[in-house]
Amino acid sequence: MNMNVMDRIKEVENDIGNLSSAQKILLATDGSVTTILDVLKGHINVETLVQEFKEADDAQSQDLGINKGDTINYRTVVMSHKPEEPLIHAISLTPVDKLTNNFKEDLLKADIPIGRILRKYNIESRREVTHIGFEDPDEELKSIFNTDSTMLTRVYNIIYKDEILIQIKETFPYSLFRE
Repeated sequence: MNMNVMDRIKEVENDIGNLSSAQKILLATDGSVTTILDVLKGHINVETLVQEFKEADDAQSQDLGINKGDTINYRTVVMSHKPEEPLIHAISLTPVDKLTNNFKEDLLKADIPIGRILRKYNIESRREVTHIGFEDPDEELKSIFNTDSTMLTRVYNIIYKDEILIQIKETFPYSLFRE
């Protein structure tokens, strides 16, 4: 998908209001969000909420370029500076057959940001942002962030050897990173 990230950010601003520079950077980056959060807030921790193997459904198989029924690792995490300061909720979908055993082991250990795993194994990859938007929070997000603020979202693919290695959806409240 060829999306103009800056045009999409302007559209979001037209719909919900101005975004801060930090919010724009978090939505637009094609680098590691973990590194950006480390700079903004200090060392970031990851708490894994859900990690399980699933069979890819029709939409997931199409999005990930795999066959329906292939095994994916479904992982939901919260990135935070402190336990009482959640910053980003992230859902990742990873086709298991595309991973080396070492990468898979680290991913399954949980609580390690994917960007740090990629760096550990010197995996040269790129990120393609496929969606930037906003949504109303569901009950889980309201509970995690303790707010009913509109949520900013982005979806991106981590591309390795011209294939989607991982698809990630990141979500954070519009009320965060407003400085």
